[in-house]
Amino acid sequence: MDADRLRELLRGLQAGDVSLESALTRLKDLPYEDLGFAKVDHHRALRRGFAEVILGQGKTVPQITAIAARLAQQHAIVLATRLSEEAAQALRAEHSRVEYHAAARLAAILAPNTVLATYGDVVVVSAGTADFPVAEEAALTATYMGNRVERLYDVGVAGLQRLLAQRERIAQARVVVVVAGMDAALTPVVSGLVAAPVIGVPTSVGYGTSFGGVAPLLTMLNSCSSGVGVVNIDNGFGAGFLASLINHVGANSG
Repeated sequence: MDADRLRELLRGLQAGDVSLESALTRLKDLPYEDLGFAKVDHHRALRRGFAEVILGQGKTVPQITAIAARLAQQHAIVLATRLSEEAAQALRAEHSRVEYHAAARLAAILAPNTVLATYGDVVVVSAGTADFPVAEEAALTATYMGNRVERLYDVGVAGLQRLLAQRERIAQARVVVVVAGMDAALTPVVSGLVAAPVIGVPTSVGYGTSFGGVAPLLTMLNSCSSGVGVVNIDNGFGAGFLASLINHVGANSG
């Protein structure tokens, strides 16, 4: 949809010839911006609830900064994941407010005076300290997407009393994200304690027979406690995004 067609749609809406719902449906199909090396989807937020997120992995620093510049023109919050320190520094040079989290390799570009929403209740649980980077990627993703997030880290089943001490808090959550490597036994244990949806995030933490995260992935997929959804290995971003979608169900009803 070009500018003229967009004006036509808005004039029809203003005149009452086009309904609000019809206009929203047509806007969801608006095109992307072609940068040559990337096609930036400016209207993903309209369809999915949050703007396109930049995957830094595999992109050059100039590519990352060019995409970020376009997105920041239209969105108050722009996220970039799997981002190097070099790329983060380049973003800082071009934007007044950039928050970079080195452990999670995640950066957020925030428009001035942007205040993050804190809707609902997401709890991110991790088994061990080695799972911290992936857990933080999940927690930060959900935070920047407008969710209230609490972290309960290093509560793996090797010391089950650490988890049980937090049982009441976990049970209050609308969504629980469980990040674990090794045998990933923490995930079905947590699922057996709560009524909320549980999102399992297998990590590549572990010795040889963990097969780079395949063993914990299979544990989560074979959970004997129902209600566990599983994302890919080390995919904290995917878990945070999914947690946000679940947490916001019904947020705009009524």
